[in-house]
Amino acid sequence: MKPELKVLVVEDEASTRQEMAALLEDMPEVAEVLVADNGATAVRLLGTTTIDAAFLDILMPGLDGMDVARVLSVLSEPPSIVFVTASEAHAVEAFGIGAVDYLLKPIRPERLAEAVGRIAQLRSPGGAAPPAEDLHVVQIDTGRRTVFVKRDDVQFVEAQGDYVRLHTADGGHLIRLSLSYLEEVWASAGFVRVHRGYLIAIPWVRDLRVTSSSGLVAGTPAGDVPVSRRHGRHLRAQLMEAARHDQLGRAANAQGAAARPRDGEPDQQPRQSP
Repeated sequence: MKPELKVLVVEDEASTRQEMAALLEDMPEVAEVLVADNGATAVRLLGTTTIDAAFLDILMPGLDGMDVARVLSVLSEPPSIVFVTASEAHAVEAFGIGAVDYLLKPIRPERLAEAVGRIAQLRSPGGAAPPAEDLHVVQIDTGRRTVFVKRDDVQFVEAQGDYVRLHTADGGHLIRLSLSYLEEVWASAGFVRVHRGYLIAIPWVRDLRVTSSSGLVAGTPAGDVPVSRRHGRHLRAQLMEAARHDQLGRAANAQGAAARPRDGEPDQQPRQSP
């Protein structure tokens, strides 16, 4: 593969900056690596050259990684953003900005390579992300066993650091993907962003209601999902459209019907003795 990516590493710790630059330079997808030791230097550098991807440390003096990401987001052709940090605390905000990935320190070479591979695929000619059908079934390796989760069984998705948690009727399943990536590849299956840290599957929504503790929430059989003010109007429009096509709550209703005994059949649920 001919190297094509021009990447920028913004990191105030010299050892980490040098390590990341060396790892990136050895990757076949990377043509050039630029470095900056603070956010201000990175912004000045972006005024003189274009880059394909930026690896941003979040916690830096002065302009931090989030500040630099916001500057990048207003460019006519913004680069792909990968945040690099020692804490999971900023994951929700990071993916809300549109990060491609979120790497935790110390950096593992295989995770860095995974992020670069994703960027190369996204930025290849006509390549954006793979179509939604490519993730019709998600394979999750837990070390001792492999779990296969159908996309249509996922009721909502929650960002959790380097991972997302897929919430189904059987519980949560943790997988290393970004929320923004799933938002793109699962859009055609009815998944919409309702909060910077959540996606919800429209067919699983049972209701919208306001709570005293969480504000507006969307109810699903797997649990309530917070809906931000920013995304509330869009979600209501999506729900109205689904209702017009008789798709609203269809998955939830089907699950409820499957759980109920048919006419003439005994209820199989165990009953407690009086």
